[in-house]
Amino acid sequence: MARYFVTGVAGFIAARVAELLLESGHEVIGVDDLNNAYDVRMKDYRLGRLIDRERFRFTKLNISDQDELSSLFAGESREGKIEAVINLAARAGVRQSVEDPWIYLETNITGTLNLLELCRNYGIEKFILASTSSVYGANAPLPTSEEARSDRPLQPYAASKKGAEVLAYTYHYLYGIDVTVFRYFTVYGPAARPDMIMFRLAQWIHEGKTIQLNGDGEQTRGFTYIDDIARGTILGLKPLDYQVINLGGSETIKINDLIRLFEKKIGKQADVVHLPLHPADMKSNKADVDKAEELLGWKPQVELNEGVSNLISWYQEERDWASKIQTDKG
Repeated sequence: MARYFVTGVAGFIAARVAELLLESGHEVIGVDDLNNAYDVRMKDYRLGRLIDRERFRFTKLNISDQDELSSLFAGESREGKIEAVINLAARAGVRQSVEDPWIYLETNITGTLNLLELCRNYGIEKFILASTSSVYGANAPLPTSEEARSDRPLQPYAASKKGAEVLAYTYHYLYGIDVTVFRYFTVYGPAARPDMIMFRLAQWIHEGKTIQLNGDGEQTRGFTYIDDIARGTILGLKPLDYQVINLGGSETIKINDLIRLFEKKIGKQADVVHLPLHPADMKSNKADVDKAEELLGWKPQVELNEGVSNLISWYQEERDWASKIQTDKG
């Protein structure tokens, strides 16, 4: 049994990572500030699935608060060695980062720096950082490998993530911390973020709401199921020196075709209104995951058809409250 420090533990990816670690018999020290970047009821739901589990401890905390974070680390380190920090905390939202870039820098860069300093101070040898496919910017080659250019991000969110990647490399170089950076490609599944298209489609079509779609719907995405992402993240706990690794699904789909898939599975027609394409949005993405297979033995296992069915089934089971979750239609 190992002890892991997981940040953003009420978030979509981190909550599932924590569940899998606990199911494997490990101890999870989880922190999250439960901010209102999206409807906090979704975070409360995910946290509620963890809070009473044996070997799980939770502290409400913002990783950009150096004093509070240091105090927590001091206490936890007296309880035993922390094997790794899994930093999945981030201020979420590509478009929102254009409106308030400062809070993204605070969480994604300052928060990462605080955690790296604590790894150095307490001799924690492994650091996992959640990054994003958004760092590849516009006109990335498809499928996109880790070697593709990533120094021209389109939004402050992606810029802050790139900054966190570079900081992590610096601490690897100076202090020998083993770092794995994961660039995630559009994650979906049960209890997904309500500001992302998959949850929106499930809710809006079920509830007869108008789908406000930016662009003509011909943009494509490579979606990745949450269990595949969580499994890959945990595989990254092995010693890897310093690596940047894509985790992404093997299938891509046009947004128009995705809407038709939801219509078919739900049995209702969508009411779609097209809006201008947002300048912060990428027109397409698809991951080259050869490196993940080579280093981790990882491949995506859940096909899009199955994953969408799982999301819809979850929504129907949780519809009483999930139908009331606020979604940003901007």
